[in-house]
Amino acid sequence: MQDITDINFIRTITERMLGCFNDSINIESTEIYSSICIGIALYPDDDGSGENLLKYADAAMYHAKAQGGNNYQFYNEKLTQQVHKRLEMETRLRHAIDREEFLLYYQPILDLSTQKPIAVEALLRWQDPEKGLIMPDQFIPLAEETGLIADIGNWVLEHACKQLKEWDAQGYGELQLAINVSSIQFDNKLFCSNLESILQKTGLSANRLELEITERIFLDISDKVISTLNNLRGSGIRLSIDDFGTGYSSLSYLKQLPITTLKIDRSFIMDIPQDRDDMQIATTIISMAHGLEMDVVAEGIETQQQLDFLTSLGCTQGQGYYLSRPQAAETITQWLEKSIKP
Repeated sequence: MQDITDINFIRTITERMLGCFNDSINIESTEIYSSICIGIALYPDDDGSGENLLKYADAAMYHAKAQGGNNYQFYNEKLTQQVHKRLEMETRLRHAIDREEFLLYYQPILDLSTQKPIAVEALLRWQDPEKGLIMPDQFIPLAEETGLIADIGNWVLEHACKQLKEWDAQGYGELQLAINVSSIQFDNKLFCSNLESILQKTGLSANRLELEITERIFLDISDKVISTLNNLRGSGIRLSIDDFGTGYSSLSYLKQLPITTLKIDRSFIMDIPQDRDDMQIATTIISMAHGLEMDVVAEGIETQQQLDFLTSLGCTQGQGYYLSRPQAAETITQWLEKSIKP
């Protein structure tokens, strides 16, 4: 827009543009609803270069998307700092696999009735040479946006399966292996074949592996995703819903999908026994899992009181700092030596 003397004119035009997309678009007999995100940069206020103005408008558009979409945002200098920070992290992330900067921690999952380990959950960490140890919530969303999650996910699967086979050789029994899988990975048509190849390469039986999916997958579940889940379960791989109760799951999917395990999110465990609502939620989830003939794992157990309460309800499995903290493979090996071997 040219010859703008009043910024409110920009707002008026932009809001009219947004309004145009409120109505449906008819394609044959199908109604399509769309939303748009608009980023705005001003000349010469923000910059005098056309190239930079386009970059700044693009940054503002992504900011609009981050605010939930279907809105507009003006550029400001803070956005440039955020974009530069994001690009810098993306560049480092692309090199992290080649530079072997990723590492896996493992947290045991115990049979609550015997207090013996029956599984381990693999947890990804990034040992960045500049920033130090970075937790997954700080880089996994970026990996999903950029498509790097496929390569990172394959790295996790292969290294975790190898580690489990090493523990087999050391005589620690046939532990199960739980690995969190991003919903984005299920959109990759090579996911199942890559996973099959990794299992063959490492020699780990499919029935030793449990893939943890978050309830986010239910937001955009498709026939393709359902088919993928059924194929995985058909091959012997177990499927669990991580952080159950915190997302958007429809209970009908628990009946339709081949889910084997529900994991109670730690947010429902941490205030037991002080919070009666959390106690009731945990009770309900455990009862529902039993009724559906599913295993149930309580996450975030941090006290003996929580452990006693969950055990009294018949919760079969649990993990948390009270039982064992996530540790590097070498430390978990020592823990297994004390916990399993006489």
